[in-house]
Amino acid sequence: MPSAGEPDVPIQASRRTDPAIRFGVAFSRPSASDGVRCSARCALAAAAGLAIADLFHLPFPLYAVIAAVIVTDLSAAETRRLAASRIGGTMVGAVLGAALSPVLPTGPLAIASGIFLAMALTHALHMPAAAKLSGYVCAICLVQQSAAPWVYSWWRLAETVVGIAVAVLMSFVPMLLPAPTKKTP
Repeated sequence: MPSAGEPDVPIQASRRTDPAIRFGVAFSRPSASDGVRCSARCALAAAAGLAIADLFHLPFPLYAVIAAVIVTDLSAAETRRLAASRIGGTMVGAVLGAALSPVLPTGPLAIASGIFLAMALTHALHMPAAAKLSGYVCAICLVQQSAAPWVYSWWRLAETVVGIAVAVLMSFVPMLLPAPTKKTP
């Protein structure tokens, strides 16, 4: 969904060939320039997230990069919506993973249990968009099986927040490339 100042230009399609049009649903498809613009925004957010993580000597800077790329969207509003969901899911998964890590031995049953519990808890907290994320963060914490699971989970959360913060800040930067304009005949 475009944010303020970004046009929503529907693609013309034949009623016979496009099932969405045939059934009365009209929507926009991203243009090639939208892909380039989103790619540029993701690349800059990831690079900035990595630079900040390196600057502060964070132990797992990859998570800042991953968070920046996953959260960044062409729409500034969507980036901020994804940011809130990602932080919530990461918090649930990291806390549950750290809590279960000393109790469950590493293995398929522990991973399955952790994923189930994290996703169920996230749904119970009315955050369904963050459920899968909480499951895989919990699994990462369980697989890591560090001597200090709370420390690992803390760093996992902190690095994710760095990436998300950079993505949100990038969403306030004007587009690097202008949006395509609608041509009138």
